[in-house]
Formats: sequence, structure tokens, C-alpha cells
Amino acid sequence: MAENQERDIVTIIIPAYNEAESIKATVQAVKGLEKVDQVIVVNDCSTDDTARLAEEAGAEVVNLPENRGKGGALNYGMKFARGNVIGLLDGDLGRTAAEVDKLLEPVLSNKADMTIGRFPPPTKKGGFGLVTLLAKRGIRWYTGLEVASPLSGQRVIRKNVLEAIGEFESGFGVEVGLTIDVLRHGFRVKEIPVQMSHAETGRDLAGFLHRGKQLVDVFNVLLKRLFHK
Repeated sequence: MAENQERDIVTIIIPAYNEAESIKATVQAVKGLEKVDQVIVVNDCSTDDTARLAEEAGAEVVNLPENRGKGGALNYGMKFARGNVIGLLDGDLGRTAAEVDKLLEPVLSNKADMTIGRFPPPTKKGGFGLVTLLAKRGIRWYTGLEVASPLSGQRVIRKNVLEAIGEFESGFGVEVGLTIDVLRHGFRVKEIPVQMSHAETGRDLAGFLHRGKQLVDVFNVLLKRLFHK
């Protein structure tokens, strides 16, 4: 960044639904970073103490009157963002949320327009990789590029990039739609290894139902882009 330019303002947006167990540690970790100027938690109509704990940790909390899902919560949070650089984080990262610092550096130094956090391998068996495979192949089909972590919700992106591509998708197709749209517009994307961790879904009924919803949402986002280029 040139010396005559003003310093970038960084806003972190954390959509959260019933994240009382981890939201306080997540917010505190991000608030402790020198580069971060604003932390917004979008309380997606939680039924637990998510909102109160986030506020106690120092976040600006905005409350949705009904559950809108991740994409809807992000779109709402953007209305309150003061930054020209936007970080997107999940609410269950806990102390590992501080790793977003690694995602900020390439964007702040103008080496990327969007960064994606690439997690370490999972510690337990989840699904069979169908959602990830669909996401990877879909992104490659539309853009010609291979993305290792297409479903990672940990990202940093310039606000003007978001303004160029429009609103976030609803449901679990947020990340895939965002990746395709950013690449299609010719912006620079980098995947950065991070030591982040959060709740992992297992091979139980709840886990399979979750991944089934993911699969449908990702498919719908890919299908939509056949008709909206």
C-alpha cells in the first residue's frame, strides 16, 4: 500500500446461530488482532445466549427477527460494516479465529482480492466427500481453476469486490457462489493454510442430513449460474 493512501479499515462479520459455547472466545480472539477495527456478530435469531455473550466479548451485535441462514445473515451484517476490507468467519472457531490474521495480510498488501482459509485435514471421519467434490468440479467447470477448500467460510475480501458481484447466496451455497463470482469477474484469489478448527459433523443422522442440505444448496447455486453469467 502506498504511503499516501489511507489505512484500510477491517471489519469482521460473524454470522451466528446458537453458538453460545464458542462465540465469546471467537470474538475475543478477533478483537485481539491489531489489524481489526470492527467486529460484527449477526445473531441469526438464536435461542441461546449467543447475542449476550458476543456483546460481552466486545462485538457489535445486530439481531435478526427471524432465522435467515448464513447468506442472509451476511447480507444483513454488510449493512453495518464500516470497513473497506471484510473478513467472514464462522462463530464456532473459538481461539483459532485469530488465524484470520493470515488471511488479512495478502489482501491488505494488495497481493489478493480475496483469500480463503484452508483448514488442516479433519480429525474424524465425516461424509464421503460428495459435497466437496461437487463444489470443486463446479468451480472448475465455471472458472477453469482448481480450489482446494471450496466450502471454507473463512475468507477476507475487499468490499468493492463484494459490491461488484452482488449479494451473498442463501443457504449453504454461499462459499461456492462467492468463489465462482469473484473468479469470473477476474479478481485474484489465494488459498492460505490456517490452523483453524471448528465443530465437525460426523457420520450420524444429523451429519448426513446436514450434508444432504449442503449438497442440494451447492447444486442449486451451480445450476443458477448456468442462466446468470
